[in-house]
Amino acid sequence: MVLKSINTKKRPSTWFGCFCCSVLRYNYAYRLGRVCPHTSVKRNVLKNIVILISGGGSNMKAIVEYAQKNTWQAQGVARIAAVVSNRADAGGLKYATEQGIPTMVLSHKDFANREAYDAQLMREINTFAPDLVVLAGFMRILTPAFTQHYARRMFNIHPSILPSFKGLHTHEAALQAGVRVHGATVHGVTAELDHGPIVMQSCVPVLPNDDADALAARVLKTEHRMYPQVVDWFVNDGLIWDEAGIRLHPKLAAATQVVFANDAQ
Repeated sequence: MVLKSINTKKRPSTWFGCFCCSVLRYNYAYRLGRVCPHTSVKRNVLKNIVILISGGGSNMKAIVEYAQKNTWQAQGVARIAAVVSNRADAGGLKYATEQGIPTMVLSHKDFANREAYDAQLMREINTFAPDLVVLAGFMRILTPAFTQHYARRMFNIHPSILPSFKGLHTHEAALQAGVRVHGATVHGVTAELDHGPIVMQSCVPVLPNDDADALAARVLKTEHRMYPQVVDWFVNDGLIWDEAGIRLHPKLAAATQVVFANDAQ
């Protein structure tokens, strides 16, 4: 069963060039154009971002707040087109609704297997014509068909410095391993779990009296800074994503591996 009752607000309309072209504003092929063919008026092309969550969605909130602060939609850069969850009780849905963002719930419990669920999830996500899919605490292992469908336009954030500590309970694993530093990774999504080209990583110290909660909180601060930055690079065409991996466009001077020293305090 597909649940869509949480927030059915329509996506914002954007009028481009002349009336004739505005009628075609949801045509995917036409959205790729930059100029109205009838008036020669240059128009902005908003990139649609769909964010997937399973819980509180703190990284989703960080991205939404960053987008609002930097007026992405007003500047014609990007918009958060939807927030989608596999759980009706995901706390982040309430926040998204309060921000006027369309939300949708598709429960995995209503499907016989992972393949059937992912196939329907793709159909639902595609109604928002996504340019980018952002996994922000979406606690599902994705099928190869799903990851291939959104190849080179889907990011994940993982709470460890990959390739170390893949999977769950990364903070406990870091403490048990006795590492001196820990962090998080934003990476492109591939069929292999917690794998894919790395875009950005953070690094924080593991302090002598840390428990898993304290370490997780320190790492989470860096996640809230990293993830919006990576999405910003993507929507502003600042990333090159090809067979060689993901790298910053030469126009950007920042490095892809950043240490957030202030978060070590």
